[in-house]
Amino acid sequence: MIRSAVLLAVLAAFPLSHTAHAAPDLSTVSERSGFQATGRYDEVIKLCGDFQKAYPKQVRCTEFGRTPEGRPMLALIVNGKGVFTPAAAQKAGLPVTLIQGGIHAGEIDGKDAGFLALRETLDGKLARGALEKQVLVFVPVFNVDGHERFGKWNRPNQRGPVEMGWRTTAQNFNLNRDYVKADAPEMQAMLKLVNAWDPLTYVDLHVTDGAKFQHDVSIQVEPVYSGDPEFRKAGLALRTGVIADIARQGSTPQSYYMSFAKTDDPMSGFVDSVSDPRFSTGYFQLRNRMALLVETHSWKDYPTRVRVTHNTVISILEQVAKHGADWQAAAKAADARAATLAGGEVALTYRTTDKTQMVDFNGYEFTRTQSDISGMLMTRYDESKPQVWRVPLREEVVADKVIAAPRAGYIVPAAYADIVAQKLALHGISFKKLAKPVAKLEAETFRADKATFGATSFESHQRLTVEGNWKPEARAVLAGSLFVPVNQPKARLVVAMLEPQAPDSLLAWGFFNNAYERKEYMEEYVAEDVAREQLAADPAVAAEFKRRLETDPAFARNPHARLEFFAQRHASWDERFRLYPVLRTNVAP
Repeated sequence: MIRSAVLLAVLAAFPLSHTAHAAPDLSTVSERSGFQATGRYDEVIKLCGDFQKAYPKQVRCTEFGRTPEGRPMLALIVNGKGVFTPAAAQKAGLPVTLIQGGIHAGEIDGKDAGFLALRETLDGKLARGALEKQVLVFVPVFNVDGHERFGKWNRPNQRGPVEMGWRTTAQNFNLNRDYVKADAPEMQAMLKLVNAWDPLTYVDLHVTDGAKFQHDVSIQVEPVYSGDPEFRKAGLALRTGVIADIARQGSTPQSYYMSFAKTDDPMSGFVDSVSDPRFSTGYFQLRNRMALLVETHSWKDYPTRVRVTHNTVISILEQVAKHGADWQAAAKAADARAATLAGGEVALTYRTTDKTQMVDFNGYEFTRTQSDISGMLMTRYDESKPQVWRVPLREEVVADKVIAAPRAGYIVPAAYADIVAQKLALHGISFKKLAKPVAKLEAETFRADKATFGATSFESHQRLTVEGNWKPEARAVLAGSLFVPVNQPKARLVVAMLEPQAPDSLLAWGFFNNAYERKEYMEEYVAEDVAREQLAADPAVAAEFKRRLETDPAFARNPHARLEFFAQRHASWDERFRLYPVLRTNVAP
């Protein structure tokens, strides 16, 4: 990987030879402040080099990308036996654990907790031997530019640190909405890192928003409800093990996101669910890998949150050291099953059923009164009075929209090949470009009966939802088109990106909006003449028009709809309008 001038300067100042008198101080600004403050990014740059200097046989500091504002994105590669490259890790058969902090840079517990946990593990104080049984890739700050947008009140509903970074990047991307579409340069760099190291476990360290209650952290893992059914056993085992570990250390973890079913209403309880693939915990199970989301509670003070995050990081390292070999074998078996998924059923979405159980939840006494400011019913908590709430929990999650994958794969027409190829390559998905045209490919096409554009921009895109079905249709395919096979380890990710009705498909993110915009029109006076010609020439058209007038009042009242009825039956009608410009095929071309 290309190292930055800044990083090279740091490493040059700290040669790899280790002498007692030159041992660097590996404590953080946070630690020295009693976990009241957090350092700026220059501290991360310095610590990355200092850890390599202090532990030359166990740590390498590397740059894996550059932010839009020109800052280096750094990772520490850590292994007890000096395994520092993806090839070496693969040869040694070691599972890889990738832990990232600061995807939302105001939620910065993971950076300070991660450095502390790393130092203690390298010193043999905690998780002894764990780093010999895995490679740790530690990214202290993912959203580096956001980290440097420093301020005291960037997180007004969070207790500490004194100052912190910003939620989004310098380009205002929320990186935890970007895993599939991968617009942000930071996400593109992260995906390249992921493709290189192929982590068995991807850990995403956050701080939640929300109400005031006693619980200090939620631990969510996928696959548990989604992804390869057999591999879910590994995800559940990881979740169970981590929750048990940190509970023994005094935490009160929950396995669901602690956001009320109804905003600001504690008695509405909680609903567990599966995240869409734009999120880390909706994405990695599509690659047959595990994602673990840590959400410390924002109303706990910073020392508490760092301690809980630190304990969770140590637990994850210990769990992977203990079970990583078995989980790695389970992941490879899931890869093999995915490589035979063509023609099989694949869930695009999941839903939580109405099955409910009542649970005890550790909250505080509260009142709900009408606000004279907002006019809303507002909840106020008394943190001096702990209270156990008896609330409903819905956590039965089932597949919702399920489709049959094509028996071969998808065809992306040449006109869109470059756009789609760039996205597929970012995710490490296999595809090939067709060298020769196919005059008549027996395929399936998707024509939208209804297409609805989002009313506002979301993450720089105007999203699109479509209704319709795949239907057999022969189409010409030009040279330069792409064939994307389903039968590959990332089969579920292929389907998630290319099925038009998947929630984070390329279509849903607006990459094909042009296909759903009408560009050619028939003047109304021309359509009037066309209508009369069709009525006179085709009794079936006349009968259908009469039926619509009699049974569809809205149609009957709309002169434009009445004329379009005939325009759609004219040879000039654009047959590509609302035609999804990706085909499904049951035979590889």
